[in-house]
Amino acid sequence: MKRTATTVGWSAAALVLATAMSGCSAGAKDAGPAFATTPAAPTATVAAEQRTATSGGGYLGGGSASPSAKPTKAATVSTKSVGKLGTVLVDGKGHTLYLFMKDTRNKSACTGACPAAWPPLLTSGKAKAAQKAMSGLLGTTKRSGGTQVTYNGHPVYTYAVDTKAGQAKGQGLNQFGALWFVLDPAGDRITTKP
Repeated sequence: MKRTATTVGWSAAALVLATAMSGCSAGAKDAGPAFATTPAAPTATVAAEQRTATSGGGYLGGGSASPSAKPTKAATVSTKSVGKLGTVLVDGKGHTLYLFMKDTRNKSACTGACPAAWPPLLTSGKAKAAQKAMSGLLGTTKRSGGTQVTYNGHPVYTYAVDTKAGQAKGQGLNQFGALWFVLDPAGDRITTKP
């Protein structure tokens, strides 16, 4: 009986993972403008990292939530120069922030398995701006799990595959039904290819 329960548990986890991964590759016709050309498929390295992030590492396959999804007393939005992308918004640890083209103004559409792969930047106090980030563009919105930071009306997220400060492996990806882009200090999406 115990063995059956374990098998069913793994089957359920595999089904959730398969559903999440199929949502990641689904196209979005109304996702807004993309790159000048269709974004290339992720490199083998990024694809392998995505598999790692979605299998038992606490992102989509169980375990604890990504550390970035835990609210801080006062989240910080700062800026950092990231290669060809130029100056982009980052969190207080230097991790790149993204907007989700499926979101509407001040309302997150990243639900279900999405926040595990794209942790929202949460805060339990008033968010702070640093470097070239503008405090007048900061805001918050309520969501399941807490209060999410917004910038120029865009709920902002980190990406679970970006394990080091300054990485932007989520740039231009089409996951969970729409595209993901980094933001500049004015709060506009940057559509440059990484």
